Amino acid sequence: MANTKSAKKAVRKITRRTEINRSRRSEMRTEVRKVEEAISSGDKSAAAAALKSVEPFLARTAQKGILHKRTASRKISRLTARVSAMGE
Repeated sequence: MANTKSAKKAVRKITRRTEINRSRRSEMRTEVRKVEEAISSGDKSAAAAALKSVEPFLARTAQKGILHKRTASRKISRLTARVSAMGE
């Protein structure tokens, strides 16, 4: 348990940041899921549109420290490859 004043404040800050990060991570997963659903439905134009909106989102999550930048880059790359591979 935190004993000093600064440790108590650090606990409060951590709690706040955890909530914000959890919400951002959840939103990021939802956006990625939208692309995956569009891919599985076979609608290339919807998948491409969803991918276009998720790319900056993933980059931003990496910038905020929720994902590692290479992880975000890998996710973008794999989603792009899957959308490109779709035939229409």
